[in-house]
Amino acid sequence: MRALVVYESMYGNTHAVAIDIAAGLSVTHEVTLVPVTRATPELVAAADLLVVGGPTHIHGMSSATSRRSAAETARKQNSGLTMDPDADGPGVRGWLGGIGAGHGLAVAFDTRLSGIPALTGRASRGISALLRRRGYRILVAPESFLVSNRSVLLDGEAARARSWGEMIGDEARGAFARAGAGIAG
Repeated sequence: MRALVVYESMYGNTHAVAIDIAAGLSVTHEVTLVPVTRATPELVAAADLLVVGGPTHIHGMSSATSRRSAAETARKQNSGLTMDPDADGPGVRGWLGGIGAGHGLAVAFDTRLSGIPALTGRASRGISALLRRRGYRILVAPESFLVSNRSVLLDGEAARARSWGEMIGDEARGAFARAGAGIAG
């Protein structure tokens, strides 16, 4: 089975989480990991499982405006922030709007500030909704991985991302086995 992990990352946290998710998925799947800027229609079409993640901006998915603001914040003197090498280009929202009708299984994840989701927001819910609208079957509930207010991934989140990758790999394998046996999943 083939999995495609697509991520949008501004300061590197979502990128790091995507790497860990891909590592967990690799136990059960052949995995391709790409930033959203390199997620071609061919890669998407070849995947049995699509895993999509992005940072939470202003309580939801990033926009062109919030991405520009993040870049401006990183350029400020003493910000302590470094832009991810693949931060330029479209975000997940724009990319999902252009991928056309989907097929198969998908899951969504995000990075967000630690705190109550009602206060921090969750980009993964919007990503999951867009995936569903494109025709994907959502395998598991969207997941958030937490960063500090200094934009640093919290302790334990990398290991949790790897475990989550293993879990979604197992879930996908089970869903494919049920589908192969003619059982609705």
